[in-house]
Amino acid sequence: MKVLVIGGTNFIGPDAVRALVAAGHAVTVFHRGRTEADLPPSVDHLHGDRRALADHRDAVARLAPDVVLDMVPLSGADARAVVETCRGLAGRLVAISSGDAYRAFARLTGTEPGPPDPVPLGEDAPLRERRFPYRSDPHRPADDPRAWADDYDKILVEEVVLGEPTLPGTVLRLPMVYGERDRQHRLGDLVRRMDAGRPAVVLGAAGSRLRLARAHVTNVGAAIALAVGDARAAGRVYNVADPVGDIPDEASWTRLVGAAAGWSGEVVVVPDDALPEELATGVDPAQDLLMDSSRIRAELGYAEPVPRAEALARAVAWERANPAPPDPAAAARDAAEDAVLAAQ
Repeated sequence: MKVLVIGGTNFIGPDAVRALVAAGHAVTVFHRGRTEADLPPSVDHLHGDRRALADHRDAVARLAPDVVLDMVPLSGADARAVVETCRGLAGRLVAISSGDAYRAFARLTGTEPGPPDPVPLGEDAPLRERRFPYRSDPHRPADDPRAWADDYDKILVEEVVLGEPTLPGTVLRLPMVYGERDRQHRLGDLVRRMDAGRPAVVLGAAGSRLRLARAHVTNVGAAIALAVGDARAAGRVYNVADPVGDIPDEASWTRLVGAAAGWSGEVVVVPDDALPEELATGVDPAQDLLMDSSRIRAELGYAEPVPRAEALARAVAWERANPAPPDPAAAARDAAEDAVLAAQ
C-alpha cells in the first residue's frame, strides 16, 4: 500500500512512519524539510508547506496514494486543504484528532460549566459545545509562536474529514501522549524534581484521585499504522489510549514515574485546602478524562507493543537527555512544596 504522510517528522510521526514501513507499506513523508527525523531509508520525502498543499497536487497525483495520513491537522481549514488536494487522487484519509474534542475535556478545564460527564468516554460521548478551546481574546499576533492556537479545533477537523463522501475518512482521537521527542515534556517536571533528590511530590486529595488517559508514543504510532492499513477503518472514529482498567490515578502515576526514575521519595497527599496555589493544577478533579479504547482493539486488533514499564523507562531516559528549558516558576513551586512538607 502507498501511504502519503503529511507531517511525520516530529513527535508521534516517526513512530507511525516506522510502524507503517514495518508493516510493508511504501511511505512518502510530506514536510517542510526543517526536521529530518531518523526514518527508515526506504521512506521518500516530499518537501513543502502544508499551507500551500494545493501547489503539490501534481506530485500527489503522481504518487497516487492509497491512504493519506494527516498527522497535524489543527483547524478546519487544514483539513479542507487536504481534502481538496487529495480528492480523486487518494483512496482514504486518516486524520489525527484529540481527546480534547470531548465535552469532558471542557468540564475538566472549566471552559464549559456543568456536572462531570460519565466515564469512560466512548467514541459517541458528547463533544465540546464551545469551539476553539485555546483561542485568546484578543487573538495572538501573527508572529506569535502560538498563533495557530486561535484557530485550533479538532472537532472542525473531524467534521471535514468525515463529511467528504468521495474521500472516506478515519479519525483517531489521541490522549496525553508521552515519550521520546515530546516537545511538551509531559514528564519533564516530575523527572527534574526526582533527579534533584526532592523527598516528596505533594498532591491535593481530589487531584490525587484524578484519572487521565495516556499512551506512549510508540504505542500510538502502532495504532495509527493499524488504522491506515485496514480498510475496515473507513468512516470510523477510534480512541487510542491505554486500557481503561489500566489507567492509574495521579498518585499512582507519579509513583510509576518515580519507579522508572529510580526515585526513593514518596507521594504525599494533603487536604485540598492545604494545597498552595503554586501547586494547583487548574483543572476540576471531579472530571476524569478516561477514553475507552475498546473499539480499536476489537475491530482492528490493537494491542500495545511496548509495556508500560519499558515505555516509562524510555520516556524518563529521553527527558534526562533532552531536559525542558528552565521554568521560571519551578523555584516557587518547589518552595511551596517544601512549606507543605515542613508543616506535616
